Amino acid sequence: MHFQWFPGHMTKAIRSMREDIKLIDIIIEIRDSRIPLSSENPEIKSLANGKQRILVLNKSDMADESETRKWIEKFENDGIYTVAINAKNKNEIKKVKSLIDKASVEKKARDLKRGIKNRPVRAMIVGIPNVGKSTFINSFAGRASTKTGNKPGVTKGKQWIRLSGAGSTPIELLDTPGILWPKFEDQRVGLNLALTGSIKDELIISTDLALDLIEYLDEMHPGLISENYGFETEKDSVRVLEQLADARGCLSKGGEKDLDRAAFLLLDDFRNSRLGRISLETV
Repeated sequence: MHFQWFPGHMTKAIRSMREDIKLIDIIIEIRDSRIPLSSENPEIKSLANGKQRILVLNKSDMADESETRKWIEKFENDGIYTVAINAKNKNEIKKVKSLIDKASVEKKARDLKRGIKNRPVRAMIVGIPNVGKSTFINSFAGRASTKTGNKPGVTKGKQWIRLSGAGSTPIELLDTPGILWPKFEDQRVGLNLALTGSIKDELIISTDLALDLIEYLDEMHPGLISENYGFETEKDSVRVLEQLADARGCLSKGGEKDLDRAAFLLLDDFRNSRLGRISLETV
């Protein structure tokens, strides 16, 4: 399957972010723990422009825990403050606040030299669609500051979230729309983004995506489909999808197997971790 998606509003978003970056002390990038590389937007590196960066691997409860630990070690070895969280768990947000304190040490020292005290740390929240930016901000702020949804593209424009204080450091957060980049050089990246819901389902063929997922699970997690759905799978991915349609009663009025519906059920089970904690990328 060929993946391509770059709506016009994303070009405007990138332009706006480049204008706002001069106001920012820290960039907090949200990625998906299941796809730490595929959920990295290459545009962010150029946007950072020497700013301190904090990498938040969200949805850690959905990813393989041992793989996530390896990713954290790798990114920290690259000099990037990194933490894995489930943004829905407000207790885990404390980990991010601690990193903001560490990342803002130099900024606060510069302020003191200039006689400036208690100026808030300004952090830009960035990330591709559907990695949980809005959920993260709501948990961080302790209130429903932004609109959230389980689909990409819910946050349309930038918005500041001003907090009276967070930990020892007053913070102002600048939320930004989720942006993808103009072209996927590696179609595996597009596949990973589609599987985790960062590309709108209306723009992909669900049956093809489900077949790709079946092939991946058969290679990397043999037996997983059998364990979850109660039938012995065959090697042919189309046949497995047909078996799934039978097992779940996905039939049309004429008694034909409804593969579209079966594909939707499989993808939904994967995206909601009903198949277990699965990382699509390993170190």
